Order: sequence, then C-alpha cells, then structure tokens
Amino acid sequence: MSKQILEKFSLDSNTLPITRLFGTDGIRSKAGELLNANFALQLGYWVGTVLQEQANERGAVVIGQDSRNSSDMLAMAMSSGLTAAGLEVWHLGLCPTPCVAAVTNTTDAIGGIMISASHNPPEDNGIKFFNSKGIKLADNLAQEIETRLRANYNNFNCADTANQWGKHYYRPGLIDNYTAMVQRSLIPNLNFQGMKIVLDLAWGASVNLAPVMFEQLGAEVILLHQLPDGDRINVNCGSTHLDTLRQAMLEHQANLGFAFDGDADRVMAVDCQGRVVDGDYILYLWGNKLKEQGELPDDLIIATVMANLGFERAWQQTGGKLIRTAVGDRHVQAEMWRTGAMLGGEQSGHILCHHHGVSGDGIQTALHLASLVAQSGASLTQLVNSSFQTYPQILRNVRVECREKRSQWQECELIQKAISQAETAMGNEGRILVRASGTEPVIRVMVEAINQELTNHWTDQLVRVVETNLAV
Repeated sequence: MSKQILEKFSLDSNTLPITRLFGTDGIRSKAGELLNANFALQLGYWVGTVLQEQANERGAVVIGQDSRNSSDMLAMAMSSGLTAAGLEVWHLGLCPTPCVAAVTNTTDAIGGIMISASHNPPEDNGIKFFNSKGIKLADNLAQEIETRLRANYNNFNCADTANQWGKHYYRPGLIDNYTAMVQRSLIPNLNFQGMKIVLDLAWGASVNLAPVMFEQLGAEVILLHQLPDGDRINVNCGSTHLDTLRQAMLEHQANLGFAFDGDADRVMAVDCQGRVVDGDYILYLWGNKLKEQGELPDDLIIATVMANLGFERAWQQTGGKLIRTAVGDRHVQAEMWRTGAMLGGEQSGHILCHHHGVSGDGIQTALHLASLVAQSGASLTQLVNSSFQTYPQILRNVRVECREKRSQWQECELIQKAISQAETAMGNEGRILVRASGTEPVIRVMVEAINQELTNHWTDQLVRVVETNLAV
C-alpha cells in the first residue's frame, strides 16, 4: 500500500472519543462520524490481526450487513482492513445478524462481523463481532482490538503483511446454511395452514428470509415494510414501533403478528387483539414448553435486569428459577454458558435457545412461538391470559449527547439521591433501574411498581432530575 494511500486512511487520534469504543453490542454511532471508511479500514485490520492470533492461523472472516445506506461502505472498508491483514473475507450481503453467527459457527471461519445498528434509525450504523463459534467477542478481546487501534491510529502501516494479502469473495449462497439450520430446529411436519400471520420486516435484514420460511409452512402471510430500504429502516416500524403491526392485526383479523428489528436478531409478537407480547412472555411460554419436555436444565431461565417482576414471580411459582444479568444479549449468553441454561433473553425480544443456536434470533423465535401456538390448539391470546400479569412498567429515554456525561452519570449526587428516595418509598412494591444505553445516546430510566400511580409518579420524578442534571 502506497504512502499516499496510508496517509489518506490515517486519522488524527483526537477524532477518537476518549470513552470506550465498544459498547453493549459492538461499536455504534452515526454513520460518517466515528464510523467512516477510514476508521473501519483500520478497525478491520486490527480485528483481523487479533482474530488470527487467537486462531493461530490465517482464515476466513464472515461479513453480513443490513439495508442501511452506509452498510456497503462500512462492509467494504472492513473487508479492506481484513484483507490487508492477510485474511479471506466471505461477504454474505444482506442477511440477519444470527445468520452471520450461524455461518461462522458452522464453517471453518475464524470470526464474523455484522454491519448493523440493530433497531437504531437509518442515520446510525454499527459493527458487531463474533468469534469462531459465532459468539460475541469477550471483553478482553474487544479491549485488545481497541488498544491496538488507538496505539497505531496515527501510524497505521500494514507492511508486515506485504505479499500476503487476503481475498474478498461474495458468498450469499452460505445464507442457505442458516435457513437450513432454522428449519431443522422445528418439529417434523409442522404446519401453519389456516393461520394468518402478519410480519413487519422493518425495511431491514429479514426481508428475503422470514416471508419464505412462514409461507413454506403453509401460513397466509401479510407483509409490512417488506423491501430493503436504507432510508426507512426502523422508521416508525419494526420491533420498537408496533402501532402499525397492531393496526394490521385488527384490520386483517390475523392470528399472529411478528415485528423484527433492522438486523432481525430480536422479535416482538402481537396477538389477535393487538396486544403486545414481549420477550418476557415469550420466555415464559417457551420455557414452560421446554420444562414439560424435560429440556430445561434446573428449570432455569436467564433474563436481564429489565425483566418484569410479574414474569419473575410467576415463573418462580411454577418451581422455576430465574437469574438476572446486565442488559445486553451477550451478558445473557455468558450466563447461559456459565450455568448450563438452555433458554434466556431480554424483554426487548432477544431470545437465545441453546438447543437450536448460539445467538439471539428473531426469525427462529417467531417460528417457534408460532409452532407453540399451533401445537397448543389455543390462541396466543389464550396462552398469554393463562400465563401472568405484568407489573406496570415505564421505560423513558433521556437524550444526553455528551458521551462523558452519559458514562459518568452515576457520579451525580442529585440523581443518586433521587433514586434512593424512590426506592425507599416503594420498598418491595417496586424497583428502579437507571442506566446509560450502550447503543444510543440516552440515559434509560425504568420504573416498575405494583400499581400505575406509583409507576407514573416516580418515573416523572426521576426523568426530571436526569434531564435537569445531564441533558442540558
């Protein structure tokens, strides 16, 4: 690589934020700011270098992407860095995040990369990383990559790999490995005939796969936001914006509805009454099925601190156990490996079942929930009615643009005092969770209480304190 090109791809280290680059789910920011071609090329080089050292060999890295307008740019820049490090790149093109994890896990690839900002708006993007088993990178590896990136940012030089350049191959055919894996996870002779199912594809990564899988099983499928559209991905649609899906369910008198996020690693369900069925309900219903079949070790489910108290107490009443982790499916995954649990997930719709895969998978989860409904002979509404009642819960986001303020919010004495006051007032009739998002520039304030009045009161109080002290 010529000196002129190296200079072109070198950036002033001052452009890197002083806070940690890796968040809850890889690296995420507005496209063109931190996540530009220059940054991605150098990041790709150091990711490739660290992955090779872990594998003790050169190998292939799988890259997938969602439909964002910036995803092509970032995928190509990452590929340039990886091939500069001497690695082979298998580019899948448009596909869900769990597809990248599955292909990485079932081939001899030494790592995987997904270009996506998940449920974030179109102007954002992100980069997620997987090891050779399709599991998100451990913190120590992420830190090693970041350390080398920062140390060499002004003097990027790939001369060490001269004459050992890697190659880039476009291999969308490998996506078939993923679809076959999902289909094998379903019970034999599964049939959705007579079921009308609405799918909200969020203009994202699920558009080419989810409709076909449901139609092949005999369902009548109604599609919303069904094209790959980088200008509209997640805009008022998908798993974080359910009003359109709820309206479509009532309009079409459908049996089931599913909404995926931009990279299809999460799903939210809607029943025939337009009622939202979130990850807590999915975990409870799927958990009970596995428990009946003797396929849930220790009757254990792994959830996060966001899981509703109503879910936790209802699961415990069945004799089940629930362990909470920090927010983020990688934390759930780590606890599942540690405990041997086979089912875990998040209220937001990331569901992991180790019987069938190594990552959260929205399409697979939707198919299994539909299968559970088909096998039960009951409607999703009836299954939910016989499960549990949630405690009133409110989650409010306070936008805080300053990274430093977000990362240091716990040092604010007035916020800590307000949280302590609320916790003392509610006692065991509620709980509070305040945290900085690892994927968006917001502080999340969650309040859950035995009644709506308490929930509303303390949410308003805490949001006001966070806004006053951090948002201005």
